[in-house]
Amino acid sequence: MVYKYLSFSIAITFISFIVGMAVNAVLKKTKFYNNGLSDFCFIRSEKLNKWFGVGIVKWTVKNTPFKFFNQKLKLSNKIEKTDLHKLREEMTNSEIEHLIGFVFVTIFALVKFNKTEWLFGLTIMIVNILMNLNPSLLQQQNKRRIDKLIKKL
Repeated sequence: MVYKYLSFSIAITFISFIVGMAVNAVLKKTKFYNNGLSDFCFIRSEKLNKWFGVGIVKWTVKNTPFKFFNQKLKLSNKIEKTDLHKLREEMTNSEIEHLIGFVFVTIFALVKFNKTEWLFGLTIMIVNILMNLNPSLLQQQNKRRIDKLIKKL
């Protein structure tokens, strides 16, 4: 039974990646995206990021095959301000796509909680946090680092 819950959770999370990309493509064309959403940061605390396990996700992305997923999120050896702006834009896209995916999957978890399928809903949320929320928090953390670099340049 737990295997069924876990496999469904992983499947719906991968589907949420596609949903996130599609919705983000539409949102990019709005003023809301450019004026507010691109600078959105809902967890600024490094302690809270650490508590959520962002450091573990960072290590996982750097040291496992996940590093091959989004090749646009890399810098060359020579850092230029325009490259940093492009990287920040790509990180913002990725971050918002993961947040949209997080909301999408959370709806499924809430339905399961509403049906009192507690273990199923909890499994969905754990996988969702690991695969959508934490990568989004990592992108926000990296965006803050890029903003500091841009200010120095």
